[in-house]
Amino acid sequence: MGRRRQAVTIRHVADDAGVSLQTVSRVINKQPNVRPEMKEKVQASIDKLGYVPSIAAQQMSGSRSYLILALNDRERTIEDWRSRQGTDWVDQMLLGGMLTCGEHGYRMMVELVDTRSDHVERELSGAIAALQPDGVILTPPHSENSLITGLLAQHNIPFARIGSRDPGPGICLTMDDERSARLATDKLIELGHRRIGFIAGSSEYSLSGWRVAGWQAAMANAGLQTEGLCGQGDFGYESGEAAAHKLLSLPNQPSAIIASSDQMALATLEVAREMNLSVPEDLSVISFDNTPIVRFTNPPLTAVDQPIAQTISRAVELLINAAKVPLPNKPINIEGKLEMRGSIGPARGANDL
Repeated sequence: MGRRRQAVTIRHVADDAGVSLQTVSRVINKQPNVRPEMKEKVQASIDKLGYVPSIAAQQMSGSRSYLILALNDRERTIEDWRSRQGTDWVDQMLLGGMLTCGEHGYRMMVELVDTRSDHVERELSGAIAALQPDGVILTPPHSENSLITGLLAQHNIPFARIGSRDPGPGICLTMDDERSARLATDKLIELGHRRIGFIAGSSEYSLSGWRVAGWQAAMANAGLQTEGLCGQGDFGYESGEAAAHKLLSLPNQPSAIIASSDQMALATLEVAREMNLSVPEDLSVISFDNTPIVRFTNPPLTAVDQPIAQTISRAVELLINAAKVPLPNKPINIEGKLEMRGSIGPARGANDL
């Protein structure tokens, strides 16, 4: 077996260019106090040796770590990974975050933290001490955990709160939840539906309430009732199954259902099949999330496409520029869209209305 090739280090570059480690570090970190001829000399050595700057080398300047840390909910993330049911929240988060970090010479790391743990402060303090991130992205429900946001504010670390509009420190970014729910509801109303059910997500997330509010607003605007038409779920399949059973067992069952997650929408399709309801002839179904699996259901699910990658990308840009540009003090909303597929159609008798 051949010997492993020795990695090229910052010291190799310094020796080849005949300069100090600090000079190489200043070139790597794109600091302004480097003469053009010296910069060219160091860059020539970097190119010749095939050197790739390490995080440690970038940190030599002492001002930045070149790391953005994203915190995701441990319990739900691990549950989604183990179930292998098509959830791609983390994938989309990495897509938006890693690409944008790469454009700026940064790295993105993801840590899983249990937001309900008594040790959440200790866990987060350990991660901060070890990684010294330049910025932190909090996803729900971490984004509304006062212990976490307070700790980051105490350490003067810029952070972004995804799915939060609460007042307080950090950048608030939302993914158009209320408007998206209105958009989905309006589309069903346009198709002649008058009894439109809604399966809400976990009350632990503010965005669940925003989606319900969007559905209610669209229904009220059309002069339609919502009483008894909202089922409570927790984003998971089983909760969607129970809520769909309840809604579709009503004496005057809804002709359409909007589910606040793909898993609950999949459950609604299965309940409809068990009750011999044809989709979309007897029941139209719209989902939130637009994860890969919804393209392969029968029929394929119409879904609200959440702009996860775009939202995380925007958060990364704001955090990287936090030292130069004041952080916005108002929530930033990234618009979602409705992906039309075969799970919705005209309500029965709609043409007679």
